[in-house]
Amino acid sequence: MNLVYTPDMFNQALIILEDKAFEMAGKDLEQLGLPIPQRNLGDRLGREMLRETSYDVNELDKYVSANEPLLVLDQKAAYNAILDRINRKTGGIIFLDAPGGTGKTFVINLFLTKIRQQSKIAIAVASLGIAATLLHGDRTAHSTLKLPLNLTHCEAPLCNISKGTGEAKVLQECELIVWDECTMSHRQALEALDRTLHDLRGNGKHMGGVVVLLAGDFRETLPVIPKGTMADELKACLKASYLWKHVIKLELKTNMRVHLQGDVSAGHFAQQLLTIGNGKVPAEPTSRLISIPDNFCNVVESIEVLKSKNKIVAYLKYQSSLSSPPPIIQSPTTLIYRETEQSSNLSNDHYQQQQNRNRYYLTITH
Repeated sequence: MNLVYTPDMFNQALIILEDKAFEMAGKDLEQLGLPIPQRNLGDRLGREMLRETSYDVNELDKYVSANEPLLVLDQKAAYNAILDRINRKTGGIIFLDAPGGTGKTFVINLFLTKIRQQSKIAIAVASLGIAATLLHGDRTAHSTLKLPLNLTHCEAPLCNISKGTGEAKVLQECELIVWDECTMSHRQALEALDRTLHDLRGNGKHMGGVVVLLAGDFRETLPVIPKGTMADELKACLKASYLWKHVIKLELKTNMRVHLQGDVSAGHFAQQLLTIGNGKVPAEPTSRLISIPDNFCNVVESIEVLKSKNKIVAYLKYQSSLSSPPPIIQSPTTLIYRETEQSSNLSNDHYQQQQNRNRYYLTITH
């Protein structure tokens, strides 16, 4: 393992040695003929700094060398554009518009590795714990940035990070912050990060002069506002932030499943999803509803017909009969209901089949 050892690391080691020497023999390192640590630097290197700097450079080199040649044209264009801003230290906020299947996670992890390969700090966060586990250095935005829990109730929220802490040191020295699935976050989360970086870095530029890469897809789930209206959701969206007009937009368009596997039907399906997500499917003038393509689903007229034809009912009955169900239960079918009552009826039927057995599912978010 080939680590890059920094002066701060050596200084921290000397502090630990001196503390132990004083405890055991009542002597400092100078009396023992060893280098003297700088105590004023001791607090600079905490757990957070070690986390963001302790990488095996040889492994990083191998990863970059193996994966850079795999970038397709649009991925390479985004990759080079972002690295250029980092190397020129121009800072800025970049949004990477990446629909599902375009290789977003692959590109992000390559960014992170490339920056860390150069002994620089790159922070990776995601709005969701599941998304965070796919990134190198996986943590959620709330955990890493210490976003306030009452984010939506603050007029001008700030991250709960104080100067002089390990978290502050990381944000002051980082070259890149990647925020995956950012489209699910409330705009005030991004604004809180902007204010905090201004304060910690003493820089009046947006995000304190650091490059912030936002990645996601606005065609997917937007911020969830409990008991909120559509207007509340739009107001919470990142595009409603005062920062959005300063955001640089980049796109990933190549569907990698089609590119690598030559699956024409998958490409057609992906294009249909994009057409719907981009609002290009004509809507019925009165109801403003759209027609779902025939290849998307099988339409039935009632719950009774659904129960008689749909495989999911038999599947659910099979699962409920197992004394020890498998750890991961995957449904082969997605059900879309026009009325909530229909959904409730089928859910109640399945609930009755469970014979009142309690099951506990544990989870953890970094």
